[in-house]
Amino acid sequence: MKLFQNYPLQDITTFHAKVFAKYYTVFSSVEFLRQILSSPELKTMPFILLGGGSNVLFTGDFNGVIIRNAIEGIEVIKEDEDAIFIKASAGEKWHDVVLYCVNRNYGGIENLSLIPGTVGAGPIQNIGAYGVELKDVLHEVEAMNISTQEIRKFTNTECKFGYRDSIFKEEEKGNYIILGVTLKLHKNPKVNVSYGTLSKELEIMGVTKPTIKDVSNAVIKIRSSKLPDPDKLGNAGSFFKNPVITNQLFEEIKTNHPDVVSFPAMDGFTKLAAGWLIEQCGWKGKRIGDAGVHKDQALVLVNYGDATGKEIYELSTQIINSVKEKFGVELEREVNIF
Repeated sequence: MKLFQNYPLQDITTFHAKVFAKYYTVFSSVEFLRQILSSPELKTMPFILLGGGSNVLFTGDFNGVIIRNAIEGIEVIKEDEDAIFIKASAGEKWHDVVLYCVNRNYGGIENLSLIPGTVGAGPIQNIGAYGVELKDVLHEVEAMNISTQEIRKFTNTECKFGYRDSIFKEEEKGNYIILGVTLKLHKNPKVNVSYGTLSKELEIMGVTKPTIKDVSNAVIKIRSSKLPDPDKLGNAGSFFKNPVITNQLFEEIKTNHPDVVSFPAMDGFTKLAAGWLIEQCGWKGKRIGDAGVHKDQALVLVNYGDATGKEIYELSTQIINSVKEKFGVELEREVNIF
């Protein structure tokens, strides 16, 4: 195991804030991971597992160990007439796995195209986009217990998935390191184009009978037009979750704002578009120093160059407060803050 001291995180996190970790190391196999977990440094210091660095914001230097998961591999586990089971290692880029499946006509995750980050982060967040969530196709998660180093497989039910939530963010937070996921995909796929923006984009593309490849291309086109490239402009994609509120509160908001953007949720609740709420409060395109809100997508906070993590966090706090004051809705950050 090789430990790097005072390691800059600017190039391995998509916000590109200038922060340092006391130690940094990488593992590309279960054996290397066991060595790291048995090291003296991890017994005396806090540590963070990092994948693609696309869903984190460091508000200052990290006085601990950053561990990066670099286990790679995609393979077919089993299949039958209708379904195929794909196992993807946690260090694989999520979008690469999507393309692997789409190019082979394995359906189910095409709506999740171009989501940044690695496979290992997917179950933690229960990533989702354009009417599909990971829980819809996830068969099981393989993870290592940090304390015992035992490997356990979590079924879909055991993952306790919720909206951008899972057992790995709740009762088992910090207890497991995800090694890989197995997806159950369809060999004779039916596309899901129920999301309004997606169906409109397909219409613009002139596609009347979309394949999963068409859906993937449409999603990539939409995301590319709305979300800035983190290699060119530091960001972590959507910074806030879409809030789920009671139908009663929704009706109150709708009375004053008939054009409120909403989506169906569980019985008795409605999901609001966080980007719309933020835009109504005047934040879209606003910039404070080098921290700002993207001009095309109010959900995205950006680093225009030299913004610190603390400045980006403070901007997010101001946004949360203003939405709360105007609509009585409290936004929740989707990005992990350290």
